[in-house]
Parts: sequence; C-alpha cells; structure tokens
Amino acid sequence: MFVLVEVSRHIVERSGGAGVELFQAKGTTRAIGGAMLIVHGNQGGSLLGAKEVVDSGALVRISSRLNITAAAVSQPGFGASEGPSDFCGPSTQQAIIAALSLLQEQPSIDPRRIVLFGNSRGAVASAMVATKFPDLRAVILSSGAYDLREVYLNSFEGLRRAIRNEAGLSIKAFLARSALHHAHKIQSEILLLHGRHDDRAPVAQAETFYNALSAAGVPVTFNVFECGHRIPRSLSNEVILPFLEGVFENTESIH
Repeated sequence: MFVLVEVSRHIVERSGGAGVELFQAKGTTRAIGGAMLIVHGNQGGSLLGAKEVVDSGALVRISSRLNITAAAVSQPGFGASEGPSDFCGPSTQQAIIAALSLLQEQPSIDPRRIVLFGNSRGAVASAMVATKFPDLRAVILSSGAYDLREVYLNSFEGLRRAIRNEAGLSIKAFLARSALHHAHKIQSEILLLHGRHDDRAPVAQAETFYNALSAAGVPVTFNVFECGHRIPRSLSNEVILPFLEGVFENTESIH
C-alpha cells in the first residue's frame, strides 16, 4: 500500500550539545507504526550527509512502501551535522543515538519497532550503536567493517589515511569502532549484507562478525552477493524488503 508522505528536517543535539541533522518522511495518516533510521556511507567530496537519501527519493519510497516513518541522519562532518568527523567513533555513534532517541519519543512511532540501517561507513558506526542501544527491533548492516584495525592493516592508502586522520591508531580508537569485539553486547536481530568481491571491507569481515554474533546467541542472517563494495539495489532489495515487511507488518491506529 502506498500512502502520501511528508518530509521534514530537524536539528537535534547529541552529547556535548553539537547539532545533528535528521530528515524524516512519514505518512499523513494518524497511525502508530514502525520507523527506520538510515546512516549513510562515505560520500567522497560531496559530504551531503542524509540529504543524499532525500534527494534520491529513497526516504519517500521507503516510507510509502512500508507505511512507516523513514529517517536519515547526517554523521558529524557531513551535511549540517556539526563535526569534526571521527570515522564512526564516539561522536558519530552519539549522533545516531540522538536521532534514534528522537524517533522513540514521537507518538506516531512504536518504540518497539525501530530499525537501524547502516551502509558502508554507516554500518561500522551502526554496528557499534547496536552494542549500546538495546531497544532496536533490528539492525541492517551493509558492506561494513567490524574489525577496523584489520581493515586498516590491509586496505588501500586512501582509506588508511582517513582512519589515521579521523580516528587515530591507538588500540582504544580501534576498539571503539570495532563491533566484532563487542558482539556479546548486541540484543537486536541483525541482517548482514556483503559483496563477495568487496575491496574496501573484505567479506571475511562480515563472515567473522557473523560467527561472533552466532556464538553470542544473537539472531543473525547473513547474505553474500556477487558484487563489490556497492551492492546493487536490485539485489539487496530482494532480501531487505521481505525482512522489513516482516518487522513492520503490525500497526495500531491512534484513538
């Protein structure tokens, strides 16, 4: 069912008072439903942040298709979110948590049905948020890295430079950005998506994370696609849409 949706923009505060940019699209009907927060990946020199998801039409499509509130947050240093960038570190994680908290507070959103969806760089941060935010219904992680030190040691210089400049190379910095070492803290259902030929975050990253989640008793599904780092929407939608339809199938009317 497709419904009329409206898009709005908000600035919320994360820990320390810095501003976080959030866009959301929601139906005009008065119904209690679920929500999904999208965390973008690296954007090269554009740094559009969440606006990229809005401009592509994805936010409206998701909201209309699933009859949910679809939201997107800009990481620090992207869009209008106050920086500096910290490569998926504490400031980025706090920005995502601030956006999730705003969604939880809205009367039209069922706080038990909030999904977090991170892509690439966004998946690195979202996986860490899942270790700190236990109320999520599910987390979708696409093309992420879950042991950042391993990626740093074996990646190309451009990515190594970004990690070095934004995060630093201390053991503490790597641990704060590597969900593999915190898998036992995750309570939400996880959907992992990865390209078999990913040259930025090797598929072994997702395989190892999947094994750690399974060992910790976390409900997890792992899908590998015959592609590189960027998973074509035509492939990922075949997995993501049925998953989301199952999560959001029940809604309640507001009396």
